[in-house]
Amino acid sequence: MTTITIDSHQRVELIDITDQVRTAIRASSMSEGLAVVYTPHTTAAVTINENADPDVTRDLVMALNKLVPHDDNYQHAEGNSAAHVQSSLVGASETLIVQGGAPLLGTWQGVYFCEFDGPRRRQVHVKVIGA
Repeated sequence: MTTITIDSHQRVELIDITDQVRTAIRASSMSEGLAVVYTPHTTAAVTINENADPDVTRDLVMALNKLVPHDDNYQHAEGNSAAHVQSSLVGASETLIVQGGAPLLGTWQGVYFCEFDGPRRRQVHVKVIGA
């Protein structure tokens, strides 16, 4: 298993970790199988989406903030309930097909770490399982 450390810089942001995931898969020496990309944080997530146009990630952040506004009469005393809800909506992990020692991603796809309660130092674990 490989652990990637990520430093976020904003309360809500999507950080492209595709290159780090590729490096972790290569380091595993598995040419075929699955890679699970998982974050152990209750206010963060992992997703796959377009990585060609930065407006896509900005639009995703905008839409998530509209769906789950930061200030909305939440009861959780820590003040980050929106981050917990956004994390649950997006999900803590993605499973990728590994083919030829690389993640099988579409032309425009990238793997993103989703920060919903930053800025913070976070971790993402990548576990490759052979076929």
